[in-house]
Amino acid sequence: MKVNQAKRIKGGEWEFSQNQPLKEPLVLVFGDRFLLEDENIHSEIKNLFPDGHLVFGSTSGEIMETNVFEESIIITAIEFERTNFSIVSENIEDYVDIEKMGAAISEKFDTEQLSHMFIVSDGSFVNGSGLIEGLESVDGFKASITGGLCGDGARFEKTLTSYNENPKQGEVIAIGFYGKELEVSYANFGGWTPFGPERTITKSEGNVLYEIDGKPALDLYKKYLGEKANELPQAALLYPLTVQQNNESEPLVRTILNIDEDSSSMILAGDVPMNSKVQLMMSTMDDIAEGASSAAELAMRDRNKKPELAILVSCVGRKLVLDQRTEDEIEEVADVIGEQAKITGFYSYGEMAPFAGKNECQLHNQTMTLTLLSE
Repeated sequence: MKVNQAKRIKGGEWEFSQNQPLKEPLVLVFGDRFLLEDENIHSEIKNLFPDGHLVFGSTSGEIMETNVFEESIIITAIEFERTNFSIVSENIEDYVDIEKMGAAISEKFDTEQLSHMFIVSDGSFVNGSGLIEGLESVDGFKASITGGLCGDGARFEKTLTSYNENPKQGEVIAIGFYGKELEVSYANFGGWTPFGPERTITKSEGNVLYEIDGKPALDLYKKYLGEKANELPQAALLYPLTVQQNNESEPLVRTILNIDEDSSSMILAGDVPMNSKVQLMMSTMDDIAEGASSAAELAMRDRNKKPELAILVSCVGRKLVLDQRTEDEIEEVADVIGEQAKITGFYSYGEMAPFAGKNECQLHNQTMTLTLLSE
């Protein structure tokens, strides 16, 4: 595996940390939404990698090595030596529901040979839980899935993604990997602590939460936020919800992406099933950094080879809590996985990964998610 990386800060020139010749590389382009709206952005990157397969995604912060950037574009170009990959791109506008789109994406891969799928998804219109459900619904699908929902800072205005064209809204990009030589491991961990009473979801539909304990969900949430309610939906990133569907299921963290004042409801990044138990959560800087370290330890457990590439997807809510210490959690990961691994990634509106030791993917919020690759 050969990896080139480069970055360009707003108004600056491209800076390459490695610039070796690559043949038909997978090129991951993560960047600030406003910079990706430049009508020349695809042609600009294409000039740098004429035979590259370009995957674009907007972010809430760009990760390269142990640094976190804003108002920048980072590029990670990968040439695989013993691994094949193919890429499928679909838009939510072309489907009646997200599950059908997920299934349509998976059907375009050779599911018998597919070993892993990495998703770069629109983060504004896509229900991540429904997307995963659709992807895994196809007969014979057994690959692991990781990835994330793209971000737009803490603005929640619009997110952009694309494959080999200028980034646009509503797009979901799936990168499928084939080959027995590729070792992929993954994990996620949060570091958030529940507080307050445990309540029950009494009315919801998909990823829209209407009522908790028979009361309008948004009204209850505003009561807890107090003066911070005026800063919704951004303020909700500091107080996510933990959702547990039943006693046997793993609790999932859900972030609020938007609110609907008319219906007093909240739109979350993933499903919030009826009758699930729900609690508010909070965290500290140290807890979040330690959570990132725990995620890295879980991802490294039982690996046969040292990772050559680490793709990190962390939640924008973690970034807001860490503030000036955002790079702490990246450094924690780097300490665990080793200096031989090139690090790339982005801050997101939702993270996709199975729980450690399992294969079924879940949508997470407020977690650090790692995908470690080596050949």
